[in-house]
Amino acid sequence: MTPDPSSTLLIVGLGNPGPKYAANRHNLGHMVLDVLAGRANATFTSHRSNADVARIRLGILPGGRPGPSVILAKPRTYMNVSGGPVAALAAYYGVDPESIIVVHDELDIPAGDIKCKIGGGEGGHNGLKDITKALGTKNYIRVRGGIGRPPGRMDVADYVLKNFSSSEIKELPLFLNDLADCVELIATDGVHAAQSKYHTKTIAP
Repeated sequence: MTPDPSSTLLIVGLGNPGPKYAANRHNLGHMVLDVLAGRANATFTSHRSNADVARIRLGILPGGRPGPSVILAKPRTYMNVSGGPVAALAAYYGVDPESIIVVHDELDIPAGDIKCKIGGGEGGHNGLKDITKALGTKNYIRVRGGIGRPPGRMDVADYVLKNFSSSEIKELPLFLNDLADCVELIATDGVHAAQSKYHTKTIAP
């Protein structure tokens, strides 16, 4: 993907609605969007697509030009039925699937690691499965924040619906900022630039 400053990007953070789930591992996508909105002093407002949205400019392009126009969106549905709001937002704003970035937690990536890709499988992530079904394509961008696998015999559903551990919370602000930086780099320089920077075990300072 090569960013087009004249087009609009739709950046979706996945999670579950309400304060009960706000600090869960599964709400990592919501947390990243809160960081991006905070950087721009933007406030989320309710949209008829059943999502909370904020419109910002993201990043700086070569020559000092403002980065692309971006719609930040947090679906107000539960994770497993995220597809409806995403498809409705894409239709409302005229955004093609290739210009959609979905930020989400990922069990199959070590905790604290970041991966991004265009298309591919959903890896058992029901939120992604529903988005793929609603859009009719897998060809949207995913920014994947690693949360690792549950310890011992803990059920996966219990694990993702628990808050981050005390040791994880210490590193969480840095992790969220790295994920937000990754999204911004995709918006200004493309997926391959973000992969070159973030597809390593240790994130460079």
